[in-house]
Amino acid sequence: MNPQAFRFKQFSVDDSKCAMKVGTDAVILGAWVNLDNADTILDIGTGCGVIALMIAQRSKAIITAIDIDESASIQSNENFLASPWNERLVTVHGAVQELNTENHFDLIVCNPPFFKNALKAPDRQRNIARHNDELSFESLLVSVDRLLNNCGTFAFILPNDEAQQVITIAAAHQLYPNRCCNIISRDGKSPNRLLIQLCRKESVIERETLKIRDQNNQYTFQYKELTKDFYLFLSE
Repeated sequence: MNPQAFRFKQFSVDDSKCAMKVGTDAVILGAWVNLDNADTILDIGTGCGVIALMIAQRSKAIITAIDIDESASIQSNENFLASPWNERLVTVHGAVQELNTENHFDLIVCNPPFFKNALKAPDRQRNIARHNDELSFESLLVSVDRLLNNCGTFAFILPNDEAQQVITIAAAHQLYPNRCCNIISRDGKSPNRLLIQLCRKESVIERETLKIRDQNNQYTFQYKELTKDFYLFLSE
C-alpha cells in the first residue's frame, strides 16, 4: 500500500492512479446512504473504491463496483483486496451502460461526473471522471432503471442544479425521491450539494440538512457523528 494512501479507521485507500481523489462528497455519500435491506449493491463510477469500502464496513452486502477507467478499476481492486471485506467486493472494468448481468441490485450508489459542455483539462482520465460526456444523466438513469430491483433504492450526490436535473429525468423512469439532504459547507452559506435517494414508489420525502463546518471553520457535531466510524482524527 502506498504510504501516501488515505487511511480510515478500518481500511486505507490509495488513490494515486485515479483522476478523482478521495473527497468530501464521496465520504458523505458513503456514510449517509441508507443500507436497510440492501444485500446486493452497485457502485457506479467507483474510482478508488472509497464509497464501496465504506458501505462494506457498514453492511454485509455483496458490492459490485464498476468504472469505465481502467486505472481506476485496477486501483479499486487493489484497495478491495487489501481490505477486511475483499470477499464481498467485486470490481468490473467497463461502462455501466454495457453491464451485462441477470441480477438486479437492492441499492445503487453513484457520485456522478457532472460537468457538461465545460472547458476540459488536457488530462483525458480526469475529464472522464469529472465530465458527463461518457455517462450523461439520461444514460445513468436508464442504467439505474434497468439494474435496480423493484424495491431498490438509488442514492447519489450532486450540486443542487444538477441534482434537480437528475430528479426530473428520474421521474420519467418512475423513480422518485424519498430522502433528501441539503449539504452546507459552512454555517451561514447556502446549500451547495444535495444527497438524494430515489425509489420506485412516490412517497413523502424525508428532508434533512447537514452542515459540515461551523462559523469558526471547525467540523460540526453533526458531521462528526456522521463520519466518526471512518475518520482517524475523530476519536472513539
